[in-house]
Amino acid sequence: MNSNHIDAQNGMPGPERMPALKPEQMTEAQKAAAEELTAGPRGGVKGPFIPMLRSPELMNRLQKVGEYIRFHSALDTRINEFLMLIVSRQWTQQFEWCTHYPLALKAGVKAETLESLAQGRRPVAMAEDEEIAYEMCDELSRTHGVCDATYRRATERFGEQGVIDMVGLVGYFCTVSMIMNVAHTPPQLDAAVRPLAPFPR
Repeated sequence: MNSNHIDAQNGMPGPERMPALKPEQMTEAQKAAAEELTAGPRGGVKGPFIPMLRSPELMNRLQKVGEYIRFHSALDTRINEFLMLIVSRQWTQQFEWCTHYPLALKAGVKAETLESLAQGRRPVAMAEDEEIAYEMCDELSRTHGVCDATYRRATERFGEQGVIDMVGLVGYFCTVSMIMNVAHTPPQLDAAVRPLAPFPR
């Protein structure tokens, strides 16, 4: 971890650019934002919120979006976690991958599905609703839209609110992935989770 970019060999970020702020380094606005985040379901300032705290008003607004997406979305937890990992794979976002991989397994996503995803391949062994969510997310990422057939399948399975929540999730996790990739936020490594290799091109 001695470079200032994503290491071509292991996909890990270089030295952390925006480490956690100490209380004495924080402005009053940053302290208030950190306290609000700590009082919520996340229980502390971690992951994307470490660099995001540099802009406390942005963090306040985004963390509420993230709280809805993670804990109150119209989507099933299994689909939520799966979509988070799809975006993490697209951005080679190590923190989100290492955080949500075990949560996706616990929610019922098959290990074979996640292994294919980690390798940058279309996942195998997907449940029908996982396949619909994958096609929606993948097509949206590649074409910046979705065709009528993909839209119809998604709305039939998840409803209009589910589709909007899905698009919101993708946008939110792209945002936090970009923030952490720029800030070189390190993952919380777990021996049971293998970090992502660079995305196959």
